[in-house]
Amino acid sequence: MASIAVIGTGYVGLTTGACFAHIGHDVVCADIDEAKVASLQRGEITIVEKDLDWIVAEGIASGKLSFVLGAENASRNAEFHYLCVPTPQSEDGSADLSYLQGAAAEIADVMPNGSIVVNKSTVPVGSTQVVARVLGRPDVSVVSNPEFLREGTAVEDFLNPDRVVIGSGDQEAAIRVAALYSKVRAPIMVTDPVSAETIKYASNAFLASKLSFINSIATLCEAVGADVGDVVLGMGYDSRIGSEFLRPGPGWGGSCFPKDTIALARIAEDAGFDFSFLKEVLKVNEEQFDRTAQKVLDALGGDASGRRIGCWGLTFKAGTDDLRQSPAIEVLSRLASSGAEIRAYDPAVHSNIDELPHVEVVTDPYAAIDGADVLVVLTEWDEFRWLDFDKVAELMVGQSVVDGRNLLDPAVLRRRGFQYRGIGR
Repeated sequence: MASIAVIGTGYVGLTTGACFAHIGHDVVCADIDEAKVASLQRGEITIVEKDLDWIVAEGIASGKLSFVLGAENASRNAEFHYLCVPTPQSEDGSADLSYLQGAAAEIADVMPNGSIVVNKSTVPVGSTQVVARVLGRPDVSVVSNPEFLREGTAVEDFLNPDRVVIGSGDQEAAIRVAALYSKVRAPIMVTDPVSAETIKYASNAFLASKLSFINSIATLCEAVGADVGDVVLGMGYDSRIGSEFLRPGPGWGGSCFPKDTIALARIAEDAGFDFSFLKEVLKVNEEQFDRTAQKVLDALGGDASGRRIGCWGLTFKAGTDDLRQSPAIEVLSRLASSGAEIRAYDPAVHSNIDELPHVEVVTDPYAAIDGADVLVVLTEWDEFRWLDFDKVAELMVGQSVVDGRNLLDPAVLRRRGFQYRGIGR
């Protein structure tokens, strides 16, 4: 088994480190946040991610997983060095590589001879060469091994992936990285670094395109009187299309799709190609935020001044506490200027959030809709299906529900006197 240093303990880094330890490797994870490192050393997980708590606890108990402060303290005795640091979006849409370069510089002088540095973060085309220049170590190979982890199912995605992609110009280094996944049953694809980096961006941009497409189809369904649920079902039976990522909603978001789609468009622009298709995908998504907010205003008769909106859902998807680029926040920020009073509930959010200063976050779903004129559902938490809708009807002043996730049963609501508005229904 190999010795691995993981630099960065966000959801990618922590999942990567814990899962490598689970399959038998010796892993040391590093972070620059002293309080976070101390918390992780105690086995305390600060993010909502299914199965991550027990797999971290298992690694600590077995001695296969440990946490240290500072990248150099993780890399001194490691053979592999996984860079799992943020690559935030710059003002021009490109990925900011300052964290990546900083991490590489920190470990450059302490790595053992013959080490392999692995880019796990989502990085632009050519980033392996950027890291290699920062390292200045001819004896060290830099390999691209992009992550394809979905928040909420990251552990499952690591241990049972659709594929493992390895990009390297050094065949021996590629073989050594591939060997790390010997206990993972999945196709392993070895290619050049530029192709590996492009695969990651292209995959996320394609999935974002499917979401924008089905949201547009949902709008068409409303216009012609079709049911988007049946349309999606009929499309999904076609093996060339599949049913994944054909669920309409209030728009798409999260920490990856918006950033990566914009970054790919910027990469294309820098290469002299106007990727107009991707620009339209992004435009359609912005329009979906507007359209969902308008549904709420329409439910209020076009005038929200002095009215109360109850909201269920704030995170960008169920099963996570991540608010980054959340469609719920996008929709509520559009409604915040309408003059309405807004209360919101989400099972993973327990206090008011900076992005929505005029929205009161409550800790009970019924408190969110008490006295509300309209209820809007913006995250697909399954628990919302099973709430007491007789009680909801008693607490609300109005009788309108805008289901931005098509999560609730329209028939159940209509039997209780609600006016139901879904997406594409």
